[in-house]
Order: sequence, then structure tokens, then C-alpha cells
Amino acid sequence: MKTLIKKAALCGAIALTAGVSVVAQAADTIKVGVLHSLSGTMAISETTLKDTVLMMIEEQNKKGGLLGKQLEAVVVDPASNWPLFAEKTRELMEKADVDVIFGCWTSVSRKSVLPVIEELNGLLFYPVQYEGEESSKNVFYTGAAPNQQAIPAVDYLMNEVGVKRWVLAGTDYVYPRTTNKILEAYLKSKGVSDADIMINYTPFGHSDWQTIVSDVKKFGSAGKKAAVVSTINGDANVPFYKELGNQGISAEDIPVVAFSVGEEELSGFDTTPLVGHLAAWNYFMSAESDINDEFIDAWVEFTGDEDRVTNDPMEATYIGFKMWAEAVEKAGTTDVDTVRAAMYGITVPNLTGGYAVMNTNHHLTKPVLIGEITADGQFDIVWATKGGVIGDAWTDHLKESAKLVADWTAPISCGNYNISTGVCSGQNY
Repeated sequence: MKTLIKKAALCGAIALTAGVSVVAQAADTIKVGVLHSLSGTMAISETTLKDTVLMMIEEQNKKGGLLGKQLEAVVVDPASNWPLFAEKTRELMEKADVDVIFGCWTSVSRKSVLPVIEELNGLLFYPVQYEGEESSKNVFYTGAAPNQQAIPAVDYLMNEVGVKRWVLAGTDYVYPRTTNKILEAYLKSKGVSDADIMINYTPFGHSDWQTIVSDVKKFGSAGKKAAVVSTINGDANVPFYKELGNQGISAEDIPVVAFSVGEEELSGFDTTPLVGHLAAWNYFMSAESDINDEFIDAWVEFTGDEDRVTNDPMEATYIGFKMWAEAVEKAGTTDVDTVRAAMYGITVPNLTGGYAVMNTNHHLTKPVLIGEITADGQFDIVWATKGGVIGDAWTDHLKESAKLVADWTAPISCGNYNISTGVCSGQNY
């Protein structure tokens, strides 16, 4: 029953800095909010996404803008401070009067923004993999849900690598904890025992990995093939991978599959000891397609740096921006409710040579890829789904979520509709 309903839900720069200095601009522009950390622990990942939005705005303006108007970027820095994300969102909407916001990385930042964006009926495009268990009418999720990243990655390790013991290592916040809750339930459904699952959490910015990596090494020496499933986020990844190298843990010994490490994160340090470790994403810079070549060329030209890399959240930003622009043109307005309705069913080329589709649960259909780290900091794609995977707002692997679906079109018009009771729980998500 849930599957049938899910199928039915398919598609049929001004800166406001810490002091908030708003520069008077011409009223006849479409304002685009950019809500990414440019300082603090998440700047290593989010600064690139700010630049991606600015590039997309520049390209759109060269084409004549939207609805005969130029686009105007309004950039803020929430500084990796989760409550500040909510404050900056309110500033973007109430003071800068933006028409749309592209932003957030961590789920805790998105959760901080959610009440504000819903209260003020804004529109947020969220471009990063996340834990699912959510569908807000005011958010379009262009990053991966667990069934588009975490579950396929575990299946790959289990079926292709023969992994029997599992280390679930994450940063201590909602995304890793919820994702690991889903993965633990999934692993147990596959017959994995409690003794063969090790779970560990560390704070943002954690730097002393010696003891933890030593524990991982010991866990992996019990005679069964072990692997690390990593939801470690931000700049803590640098010392984590360095410590793996220091303790001589190679991909052949204990492979690591990461959900938050891409080309941008790897560009900051020597990847030689990391060759063969894995990441699961929906895009890699090494994907062979004409549109990817064009995107990389445009990125290098925009940044003026031929060494700047591309990554999955950039593609998710690209897809979200393209869809929003098409929906605005289709709707003939930037009005949030009208644009939202126009989003459903929009299909745009992704950068791997296929197409992304926006479904009525506010999640995309897109492919899943597994890549191995190479010595030059890139990824060799070693596995991919044959086609697109529909993003699932609510996982089938948790009892409390298995009966929930999201569909923002009539007659359901709900982000968490219970197919057993016929009741829409909560407000919007």
C-alpha cells in the first residue's frame, strides 16, 4: 500500500554580515538568499555552495534573468552557529525580502531554519544528504535521502566487499544519529548481531582521533571483515583520515565509506594513504558526461582557479536552482505557493548524464554512485544504480516511519500521512 501511494506521489551578491548592513537596491530585482556558513567548522564544506549559487545567478542574469528581472544575491554568514541560522533566515525574509533561499548543510541548521521558513511561508532549497524523516511544504530536498545513499552504500559493502562487522561513526547531531538508527535497524534485519555493530559519536570539530581509531582497528581484528560507515561532518574529517593513515589502516583492511566527504574535503590534505576508501553520493566530479564537462569548465572560469573541484552538494544546488528558475518561468511569478505547485514534475538534466525529477514528496529521483578515493583526491566510480532512485521522505526501516508517506498534492496534501489511520500528523512535516 505504501509503495502504491509513493508511486502516486511521483511527478505525474549583497552581504548581510554580522552587523546586518542592508544596501538599498533597485526594487525591480528578484532576490535570492544564500544561507551558508562562511566561517566556523562547516566553512570547509559550505563556502563552495555559496560560490555555486553566485555562479548560477551570474549565468541566469547573462541569459536575461527571470521574468524580465535580474537576480540579486543576498549572502549571509550563519558562521556554523545553528541558532544563528534561524536568525539569519528571518533577516533574509523580513529585512531583505528574498524570494527564495538556497542554504544549510547540517540537519541541525535546517531544523533551526524550519520553524521560521514555515511561519513566514518562505521557500528553502536544501542541497545536502540528510537523514530523511521529514517533508516540509516549504522545503525542497535536493540532496540524498537515506535510501539514495546510506542504504545502497551498506548493500554495496555487504554484497560486494563481504563486510560482516560495522562501525557506525558520526558527528554528534541529528543527521548521524537518525541515519545510524536507520542503518542499525537495517543491518539487524539482515541478520547482523549487536556484537557486530559498533556506534561512536564525536563533537563537531573533533581532532583527537587516536583512541577511537585504535578501537576501530581492534574491532576490525576479530576475524570478520569490518568497515566504517562514516557520517562525520565538517573539518573533523581531516584529522580522522590522517589518523587512519597514522595507524596503518588501509582500505583493504577496514574500508571507510563516507557520506559527507567529497572532492572539496579531500582537496585539503594528502590523500595518498586514503586510496581505496569509499564515498557514496549521487555525483562525482569524475563522472563522464558532456554536461559535467561544461559545468566544470564554467566553475573554473567563475572561480578563476583551475584547481577548484566540484562535488555532490554543488550538483544538488545546481539542480535545485535550475528547477526553481524553470518553476518561476512556468508560474510567471515568484509567489511561493504558485512556484511550489509548479515545481512538481519538473525534470532537468543532472551532471552525470541522466535526469533529476522533482516528486510531490519534495524529494528528487536521481542515481546513486559509489566511488573509491584516488591518489589525486578524485573518485573512481566503481558502482552505480542502473537508473534513478526515488527519494523516500520516510524510511521503511523504522517501525514508526514505515506507515508514513509524504505527498503535497491533493487529496493528501501532507508531509507525514499515515496510510493505516488516514490521518495527517503534525502541521507541515
